[in-house]
Amino acid sequence: MNDPQKYTAKVEVTTTARLHMGFFDLNGQLGRRFGSLGLSLQALPTHIELALGEQVFADQDQSSYVNNYKQALLAHLSIAEPVSVRVLQQMPRHSGLGSGTQMALAIGAGINQLFGCQLSFTEIASIVQRGRRSGIGIGTFAHGGLVLDGGVGAHTTIPPVIAQHPFPPEWRILLIFDRSHIGVHGAEEVQAFNSLADHTLSATQKVSHALLMQALPAILEQDLAQFGAAIAQLQAYNGDYFSPTQGGRYASKQVAPVLEHLANLGISCVGQSSWGPTGFAVFESERVAKQYLQGLQAKFSHPDLAWLICGANNTGASVVSKHHAS
Repeated sequence: MNDPQKYTAKVEVTTTARLHMGFFDLNGQLGRRFGSLGLSLQALPTHIELALGEQVFADQDQSSYVNNYKQALLAHLSIAEPVSVRVLQQMPRHSGLGSGTQMALAIGAGINQLFGCQLSFTEIASIVQRGRRSGIGIGTFAHGGLVLDGGVGAHTTIPPVIAQHPFPPEWRILLIFDRSHIGVHGAEEVQAFNSLADHTLSATQKVSHALLMQALPAILEQDLAQFGAAIAQLQAYNGDYFSPTQGGRYASKQVAPVLEHLANLGISCVGQSSWGPTGFAVFESERVAKQYLQGLQAKFSHPDLAWLICGANNTGASVVSKHHAS
């Protein structure tokens, strides 16, 4: 790659946050482990610009993790040309919304476009060592919607996406943030998985059956009550498993009572995304979501809590070449 003039000169990549609704096999007795359900959101974009050449941007800090992803990709691809990455927007880190994977894939997709490398998103994820336990971040980046991955087997590099469906466009997701809390990540996350005992096979079979015969059909039939019932089982299965590490079914002491209150009101589709602290609830419409939010804001006025209503994102990331070198 010695002639940068033949490559795209600038690329913009935009992707969005995702919910990790839970793992459905924390037992692994059948030879595969993890398996997860996730949802792409029309919220909290990661928006970056990549260009050939070194540039210094006075309006931002170049985070080390951004540079690490860039350098790992350039080294793997034996690309000598310098590349600048400008972060225009990014979602909160360590909030359970997939910030690391979305940033890594955005940088990889941009470099892929700049140099015409023809890499798949799975290959990019492997290079930057994302998606080792869950493939939903790659699936939502690629396609959007509701994504189910098949977990990790003996020969798995990235968990394969085994189902992907558009999420009903009328449904709305309420996100509940705790701005004072950082979710488990990095070495702490690895230690947690190494220290926690396997879930029982019977519990794993029950929640897997609920996903297959409740959650996925409910999405196709737009049955929120049935979908929520399955998500409630999935959240209980995960919350009980991770409770010793995160101090309860939910990580945030501020978000937990909000989710419990919603469940008591009959809202079944509530939970925590990944390690949290972000919580979520799904409603049938914008109007209903706003009604519940008004009540929640009146009841829960803690200064660390923040709220956002959004829809699902049923398309993948945007990767756009801005112009070409002459």
